Amino acid sequence: MKPRLIPAGVMACLALFAASAFEAEIAAWRVSRLRALQAEDGWLSLAGLYWLHEGANTFGKDPANGIALSDGPARAGVFQLDRGKVTVTAPGVSRAPKPDSAEFVRAGRLKLFIIQRGDKFGIRVKDPENEYRRNFRGLEYFPARPEYRVVARFVVQPKPLAILNIIGQSELYPSPGYAVFRLQGQELRLRPYLEEPGDKQLFYVFRDQTAGKETYGAGRFFYSGEPRDGQVVLDFNKAYNPPCSFTPYATCPLPPVENRLPIRIEAGEKKYEFGPPEPER
Repeated sequence: MKPRLIPAGVMACLALFAASAFEAEIAAWRVSRLRALQAEDGWLSLAGLYWLHEGANTFGKDPANGIALSDGPARAGVFQLDRGKVTVTAPGVSRAPKPDSAEFVRAGRLKLFIIQRGDKFGIRVKDPENEYRRNFRGLEYFPARPEYRVVARFVVQPKPLAILNIIGQSELYPSPGYAVFRLQGQELRLRPYLEEPGDKQLFYVFRDQTAGKETYGAGRFFYSGEPRDGQVVLDFNKAYNPPCSFTPYATCPLPPVENRLPIRIEAGEKKYEFGPPEPER
């Protein structure tokens, strides 16, 4: 029995539907990305980073404080660093917030978060009225292209991956293996890692030949789901800029050597230069 042929018109409709679904998915992802970036406590609100010294670190609006803030009480409280443990004391507050968590201390309109980078502890300040948020000029993208959504073979090869950040520190993260794929006639590899043990997403930090030209010089990020049946889907249309492209107060990871691609990835987010807008002429 001969197989039934699908009419050309039906095939065209199916192709159009697939293309429309792809474009709609990427458009929705971009809206979500923009909303998170512009949120009241998103990366655009990051207004300061202060590294703690051992002992008492006072904070408040008074310039005499170790951490001088733009809002809140003159003397809002104290962060105490004691051999790797940070506690905060303020009116009505005495606790030890977990570093790199959603816990924060409020001072006026500001939110203060504790971060840890290696053996260093710091205070990250977020301000909804930050100039980078107020002067944000929007995002630019390469056109969404299906060929930059590739199905890669995933090679299971667990190992700790050393990731250098922009402040010169190196930290080890668990990497379950690497993805092998073809683009522009070349076989390429990318090695992801888990930002936290038990994560259900793989995190990729990569750099390609558009870096420093159309895209951010240090590289870009994207996520994929976990491998299934030895494969993983890499969608470079969802590649985005690291926080360091929007604020000088972030501590972004840099691409490991094996994630520096020898081709141009003309997909995803283009570079953004933070700072005040250019004056009108």
